[in-house]
Amino acid sequence: MSDISLYDDSREAQFGDFVALLKPRVMSLVVFTALVGLLVAPTPVHPFVGFTAILFIALGGGASGALNMWYDADIDRIMKRTRNRPIPAGKVTEGEALGFGLGLAGISCVMLALAANVFAGLFLAFTIFFYAVVYSIWLKRSTPQNIVIGGAAGAFPPMIGWAVATGGVSLESLAMFAIIFLWTPPHFWALALFMKEDYSNAGVPMLTVTHGRKVTRKHILGYTLVLAPVALATAFTSIGGPVYLITALVMNALFIRGGYRIWRREEAAAEADGYRAEKRFFRFSLAYLFAHFTALLADAALRSLGFGGW
Repeated sequence: MSDISLYDDSREAQFGDFVALLKPRVMSLVVFTALVGLLVAPTPVHPFVGFTAILFIALGGGASGALNMWYDADIDRIMKRTRNRPIPAGKVTEGEALGFGLGLAGISCVMLALAANVFAGLFLAFTIFFYAVVYSIWLKRSTPQNIVIGGAAGAFPPMIGWAVATGGVSLESLAMFAIIFLWTPPHFWALALFMKEDYSNAGVPMLTVTHGRKVTRKHILGYTLVLAPVALATAFTSIGGPVYLITALVMNALFIRGGYRIWRREEAAAEADGYRAEKRFFRFSLAYLFAHFTALLADAALRSLGFGGW
């Protein structure tokens, strides 16, 4: 953690370098799912309150990313996928990343509590702690179940959005949490299938490293089968509706089919075509999640117009 020899003292960190610390692509998922959680909640929120709440949730998600990059700087320098991040690329020091992350974490949690409610602010603080400490510092380097348990951090944002509107937790917010929680392992394990050497070189005990690709393929299929009924059951809660049900039926059928194809793949065939099917499944998993939450928004919009729902 103390190796900062790659840092260029003659170059000051630029605004874009700090933006990169926030993991913008991950933040976009956090913002979107939190926004859905807020908008589908039964309690209306003033637009200004909603905007500020989502802004501070986004900053909290960015704080988690910065703290993760601070702690993972040593392995980020080893992995091809991450060696161009701000710290290993010498654009930002580890101390700057740590201070930036802690500062954003404090500001985002306090301001969310003031803008919305204390419960939402505390929930955001717990989420940042879970990602930065429980996942990044503890689970990621200690167990092949790292992404299973640690995936909870990425599943909390819609619950935070719901808490902004309602001040609490409900079956519906837990359903949104469960979808992301069960989606996370097959999503990241698909990535691990074609990035196994990266994780192995960095000493990260991903399932592909500790148990091999064959076992990982079985786990991917297993999680798609467990995820499907949870995703479909959400259609029959108060936030579901016909648009969501149709979307869930189609997307889960395709997701299971993709998981089945991953499971049946021979390693020689995967290596021969550069893990094309695994990369396609990984990309589709992103579309899968966005489709489900977009459908929840669509049904909420229809209900507001007097249509949709059950």
